[in-house]
Amino acid sequence: MTQAFQKIAAVRGMNDVLPGEGTRWEQFEEIVRDWLRSYGYRNVRMPILEHTRLFTRGIGEVTDIVEKEMYTFTDSLNGDSLTMRPEMTAGVVRAAIEHNLLYDRPQRVYSIGPAFRHERPQRGRYRQFHQIDVEALGFAGPDIDAELIVMLSRLWKRLGLTDVRLELNSLGQPAERAAHRAALIAHLEQHRDVLDEDGQRRMYSNPLRVLDTKNPAMQAMADSAPRLFDFLGDESRAHFDGLCQLLGDAGIEYRLNPRLVRGLDYYNSTVFEWVTDRLGSQGTVCGGGRYDGLIELLGGKPAPAIGFAIGVERLLDLCSQTASIDIPPECEVYVVHQGPDAQRLAARVGEQLRDAGFSVIVHAGSASFKSQFKRADASGARVAVILGADEVASQTASVKFLRAEAGSEGSQQQIALDRLADVLKS
Repeated sequence: MTQAFQKIAAVRGMNDVLPGEGTRWEQFEEIVRDWLRSYGYRNVRMPILEHTRLFTRGIGEVTDIVEKEMYTFTDSLNGDSLTMRPEMTAGVVRAAIEHNLLYDRPQRVYSIGPAFRHERPQRGRYRQFHQIDVEALGFAGPDIDAELIVMLSRLWKRLGLTDVRLELNSLGQPAERAAHRAALIAHLEQHRDVLDEDGQRRMYSNPLRVLDTKNPAMQAMADSAPRLFDFLGDESRAHFDGLCQLLGDAGIEYRLNPRLVRGLDYYNSTVFEWVTDRLGSQGTVCGGGRYDGLIELLGGKPAPAIGFAIGVERLLDLCSQTASIDIPPECEVYVVHQGPDAQRLAARVGEQLRDAGFSVIVHAGSASFKSQFKRADASGARVAVILGADEVASQTASVKFLRAEAGSEGSQQQIALDRLADVLKS
């Protein structure tokens, strides 16, 4: 006796998106693409696999992502170390440098796709997750910082989200961060006894990240730490003040959060997060900021840049709580038929209706009218087009209205095939 094959499940933390939910994803992505087009952002697509050194250099070696979360392997063909992208900004910058995208003008670009981090799966945090990544490359002023934040506010309104709030900070410039770093290390040394293992390890290598702790025992120490905002020079303060003025002009409310540092080393100056209380511990829906040194760090000609990433799964979770994205029906028209001649005619009618712009399902196979109507109703179609022997002979179709908004629900009328599309449109 042959042994039964054990069913194969999806990899932990990597989820299937099934047909009903997949349709909602499509609706969501259409909204997002239309929103991005309205601000002049154009689509770019980068490989999922990149050289590992792109992320270790770009994100920073002493970060959770690089230290713990990247899916990295050695290419058996040439020995290269490759990594499945844990975020998208580094890949966008690599592509901009490689293809000289900033040669003649700045660029507004976006990408939508999966990223990968090896972490403990929980609500809003998965090993394969999806991001909307938006980047403004080559823009230096606070006006573009404000544009990104204002456009996000517009998206929340479009999606009907009312309880997403903005937190804002400035990380300043390298010299300002260096002065703050020295003061912060001195503060951490004075509170060494309350630091956990991560805090002890990062005290000298990445002290700013120690303040991002979720450890309750370290909160008082973090709250009393020197604030980077107090070390900002005139230029950094002017940039931040300009941003705040523009946000005020746009009616955007925000909270200054001096402990907001983000989880990647490439940020400078403006950083921001949009957060909510409706997703449990994973409350950040969108995060971003300036990374004016990253293009030069990765080998390009120095240029300013700013961007943000939205977690698609988290945002869809929020949208499902407000029912702000409707799941459309499988089709508008469902064609039912009885008999071989009617089945052949149904295929032709289906194509004619698609030529006229309708989404159409022609029932596959043979079944009773009762069974086919049950399937038509489940599809969400507005009307059923009925073809039988009488309709084949008279070159007509019986049309039954399945939904009240399509006509008098349950009513039925006979229509000549050459007028069918026009009647359905009306």
